[in-house]
Amino acid sequence: MAKTIPVDIFTGADITNMEREYRRTLINGLSGFKSLNLAGTISPGGRPNLAIMNSVLHIGADPPLMGLVFRPAVTERHTLENILATRCFTLNHVTEAIYAAAHQTSARYPEEVSEFEAVGLTPYWTEGMPAPYVAASPVRIGLIFRERHFITTNATVMIIGQIAEIHLQAGIVGPDGFPDLAAAGSITGSGLDAYYRTELIGRMAYAKPDLPPRPLT
Repeated sequence: MAKTIPVDIFTGADITNMEREYRRTLINGLSGFKSLNLAGTISPGGRPNLAIMNSVLHIGADPPLMGLVFRPAVTERHTLENILATRCFTLNHVTEAIYAAAHQTSARYPEEVSEFEAVGLTPYWTEGMPAPYVAASPVRIGLIFRERHFITTNATVMIIGQIAEIHLQAGIVGPDGFPDLAAAGSITGSGLDAYYRTELIGRMAYAKPDLPPRPLT
């Protein structure tokens, strides 16, 4: 039998009464390690924009959909505004080589400033996607805006995009279609400011009730 792990307990009242910044830091880290992406957009006037995102999620594979959650618009949300105006955006994985620059994109730059230039990252353009990619990213995904959903409980917004094109570092996709993100150098994050390297532990075969857990071969 597994040994019980000692725990610290926080009640609902404890959470409500926490200092604001402490509560934000705690709650942001509870969901576990998150994917890290730089969202590339372009303004209606043609200005590239870049912002780090840790709220990207898989929605479905047929059609291929991904979601992106935006916090309440208490300040200007250039990325969200650009997506709604131009109906396209890109998602670009963050690596150890660019994580500091990626983090810096969270600074509140004025609308007329391109984060690409401000943090020293190079945009990459394709004929099929008006929004810019990040040239240094090993995993680049171009998406077309499909839906916007308002989450009334906390005034956040979820954007759903359909994948229009994918650019993957050569050699990271296996025979079964599995992208080895550890081999690509994609990193992960926790909370708002912590970054971690990734390492593949193993892949497991499809779970069936009449078979024990077993490695994928």
